[in-house]
Amino acid sequence: MKSYRKEMWFETKNRRELINITPQIESCLKNSGIKEGLCLVNTMHITASVFINDDEPGLHNDFERWLERIAPEKPHGQYQHNGYEDNADAHLKRTIMGREVSYSDNKRKA
Repeated sequence: MKSYRKEMWFETKNRRELINITPQIESCLKNSGIKEGLCLVNTMHITASVFINDDEPGLHNDFERWLERIAPEKPHGQYQHNGYEDNADAHLKRTIMGREVSYSDNKRKA
């Protein structure tokens, strides 16, 4: 069985950002030389998410508003975790959005 592993790092300017990483994933698949199999994309940071959906600004705004209603950032004092950090809401939002996606395509062309 062939395998390929690639670590990628993304720098963000804001507390929360949506970044389309599709081109980087496609490049990894091409560089792997693997023609058939399973691709697992996993975020290694505890407050980061990876998910599959439309890359559309209206949907991005909908996600932002929805997540903020479910787990508002402030007041920070509403969360017990925030005695140590101020990011309890980010942990909850990550749980909702997920930490990994897998994709299988046995028809991929070289």
